[in-house]
Amino acid sequence: MILRVELVWAWPGEQKQISVELPEGARVVDAIQAAGLDPAGKDPTTPIANPGIWGRPASLESVLRDGDRIEFYRPLTADPKQARQQRARSRRLGRKNFTA
Repeated sequence: MILRVELVWAWPGEQKQISVELPEGARVVDAIQAAGLDPAGKDPTTPIANPGIWGRPASLESVLRDGDRIEFYRPLTADPKQARQQRARSRRLGRKNFTA
């Protein structure tokens, strides 16, 4: 059986989608190689750091199924907890300075 999977990512200014066909039992790393990407992640344009399948984190050794969508996630630029706290603090300060 042949598996058809897609590799997708969206970096600022760049969105890519690559479709590959693989034999049954193929892993995420096999799809990366079949797409012509560097599985070691040494090429800065290759988004290997954080793969997932259909929105769920996956490892390079995860076994694929037909129709899977391998996604690559950008690294976080800010700690989500700190960003929320900063937004809340900004809103509180904004209300204190408001005079009706």
